[in-house]
Amino acid sequence: MAEQRRRKRPTTTTGRLFRLTGMTTSIATRVAGHQVKGLFQSESAKAADREKLMQHIGKEVAATLGEMKGAVMKVGQIASQMQDILPKEISDQLKVLQNASAPMPFHVIRRQLERELGGAISERFADFEETPFAAASIGQVHRATTHDGDPVVVKIQYPAVKESIDSDMKHLRRILRLGSLLKVDEAALDGVFREIRNQLEEELNYHQEAINLNQFKTFHQHQPWLVIPAVYEDLSSEKVLTLSLESGTPLEQVNDENGFDQTTRNLLGERLFDAIGEQIFRYRTVHCDPHPGNFAFRPDGSIVMYDFGAVKRLPSEDANLLRDIVEAALQQNWLQLDNLLKTLGARKQDSQVSDQFYATWIELLLRAFSSEPYDFGNSCLHTDIMKQVRKTPLEQMMKFQPSPRSLLIERVVSGHYWTLMNLGVNAAFLPNLEKALNESQAATA
Repeated sequence: MAEQRRRKRPTTTTGRLFRLTGMTTSIATRVAGHQVKGLFQSESAKAADREKLMQHIGKEVAATLGEMKGAVMKVGQIASQMQDILPKEISDQLKVLQNASAPMPFHVIRRQLERELGGAISERFADFEETPFAAASIGQVHRATTHDGDPVVVKIQYPAVKESIDSDMKHLRRILRLGSLLKVDEAALDGVFREIRNQLEEELNYHQEAINLNQFKTFHQHQPWLVIPAVYEDLSSEKVLTLSLESGTPLEQVNDENGFDQTTRNLLGERLFDAIGEQIFRYRTVHCDPHPGNFAFRPDGSIVMYDFGAVKRLPSEDANLLRDIVEAALQQNWLQLDNLLKTLGARKQDSQVSDQFYATWIELLLRAFSSEPYDFGNSCLHTDIMKQVRKTPLEQMMKFQPSPRSLLIERVVSGHYWTLMNLGVNAAFLPNLEKALNESQAATA
């Protein structure tokens, strides 16, 4: 019974603070114990104990954040993809958060929904399914039917999430600082956390997400194969968003048996690439959550795109800088690439990187972007990159760091690499990449 009480998910700011403070104190105690123990150990024993400590911290953070939902869990999900910031033992443990989706009890959701829409559920909807069909870090989604008979989905934000952003992030930063766990300097970390916080602030405003949805509909009106849900304004608020139900096949079910032959899957991959490429280089406004649950596919080649809360608006100078970096890499102009990465903030200023370093890494990173078809379904690119990381001296890797200017764009690109893999796409993407870069030049002119 005591364990059940301890594991009860906090739904108030005070409860969240209590849980985070307890986790921070526990980790601080373990780090202090490790430091004292290290005074009496050999270097090899100290390293082995540190690896165990990192694994334990990762498990504790992942378990607590997975229970809590909200901003701190969202940051944890993003952190799970940041092995350039966190020790691998911790980032590996945080990966469990990418699929953590236990829903809130319906009585909590009912109270939030009725408060936001100003009336009983039965007054607002003809039918409302109590069991959610999707749950995420900051909210969950229920199917419903309007009184006009329209099938819709209703996205409800969890209570106490917005009010706890600053407290959540303060505690998470404190945890990451403990025991010198971070691999980047304070200025870089400040920029990363500022970027994440800004995105969370926007993602928690469903009025803004409704604006985003309408904006992206306008962006992509020349691409009718990209399906974006319509907003029901009268059934939406800052913390509730009601959208048209747009069905499609989940990524894991896109296969021959469900009507998706190789030609169709190749088409879907190229269309997805073109849509994201236009968002980055032409519209400079990017759908920034590549989680597979935010996309669905249809045998006619259509792509359904959900969840427009996480949107990155690129300043013109950042979009142009990213374009120039890609072009320098394609042209193998290593000096220009190095200078551009320093401008981006991804390269530390007081260090030198050899041409051979860039030649090796760019060959890897651009392997899928050639004039010959690339078989994503059998891609080993991700494993080859990890092998190269292990082969590269640490002092070379430490010359690079995350840049807040490109953080979310990198998340988009890496996320959709896995989408193309799971689709089993086999296509040549260099023409698509060159088209996106040319559109960027046209947008600048």
